[in-house]
Amino acid sequence: MRVIISECLLGVPCRFDGSAKPSREVRELARKTEVCAICPEVTAGLSTPRPPAERLGDAILLKDGTDVTQAFLTGARKELERARRCGARIAILKAKSPSCGVSKIYDGTHTGTLVFGDGILTQLLKEEGICVVTEEALATIKPSVEHPVAIILGTGLAHLAHLVTPVRRIAYADIDGFPAGAPAQPGQVFEATIGTIDEVPVVVYPGRLHLYQGYTVSEVVSLVRHAHKLGCRDIIFACATAGIAGNAHPGLGIISDHINLTGINPLADPHTLRDLPTAFISMREAYSPYLCSLTQSIAEDLGIELQTGVLAQTLGPSFETAAEIEALRRSGASYVGMSVACEVIMARALGMHVLGLTLVAHQAGASEISHESIRQVAEARSEDFERLVCGVLRML
Repeated sequence: MRVIISECLLGVPCRFDGSAKPSREVRELARKTEVCAICPEVTAGLSTPRPPAERLGDAILLKDGTDVTQAFLTGARKELERARRCGARIAILKAKSPSCGVSKIYDGTHTGTLVFGDGILTQLLKEEGICVVTEEALATIKPSVEHPVAIILGTGLAHLAHLVTPVRRIAYADIDGFPAGAPAQPGQVFEATIGTIDEVPVVVYPGRLHLYQGYTVSEVVSLVRHAHKLGCRDIIFACATAGIAGNAHPGLGIISDHINLTGINPLADPHTLRDLPTAFISMREAYSPYLCSLTQSIAEDLGIELQTGVLAQTLGPSFETAAEIEALRRSGASYVGMSVACEVIMARALGMHVLGLTLVAHQAGASEISHESIRQVAEARSEDFERLVCGVLRML
């Protein structure tokens, strides 16, 4: 897997003041990947050390007002060409820099004031379709014993739980908000396992509840709240879905976004609002672009075909009519299923990083669909699914 990384984050003393800003998390990732190390300022021929610069609109200015925009643009364009040749999907750049800052940069007044915006190189890389994050974002995603990765598994995918080296097991009945006596569907086990997969701390939930079973949305998202209480900051949702003809086909896929068609939102339920400062949360980039790009890169390395698309969650339990399938196709949906969207809303309200994976078990509208047939298809794809999830965990 190839990754673009700012040289200063790797320990190279190339910052304006002649220093480096090495990041432990970035260096760990670098050891596992093929790195394309960049520094647009050095590439542009600027000296080290050099006067500090900040971005003001489209201009890059030194503290004394000297305009160095052209030099910064030259360096950024040269590094963009290197990025194209590298073929990486992900770039990890130094936060707040006029070249490499992501979403937040200094405002050009040289007073330490931050404003919303991107550095010049970041802007070019994003236009190229490359996912750009900072070392600060990478640190918040890094799992640990205190912050394990939560994995909630759906129909036919619960087999992943056997990969866990267990430390502790928790019956779902002992989880706050989970309904006592709720029966697990065939192939699922209502018992969470805390442990490790390939030495990465995880909490695996091999089964979930659905709204169509008559449970409240608060009960359906209780596993998400539980994972958050255990310290999980990253959460992987996996589910079986049907593919919308022309937009998706049977196989594994990444969920890049969703359309919630259940008519229900967990943040409209007072039971789920406990400890939340507000119900009015942004769902922009609900599914982490970094985790999606990371997963795509890993799938390519493993030779696993992986599609990307939008999930439409319906209430269920009946499958879709021909008219509903056509409406979903026109709305841009790739997959249709009966879970995940409400859980993702809850996870985002809790500030968690979300990765959504799906197994497209059949085409929407296919005849003779049953829960058992979906489970059988999922089990046939179990090896690729397990390889993919393990690959993601090792790279976090």
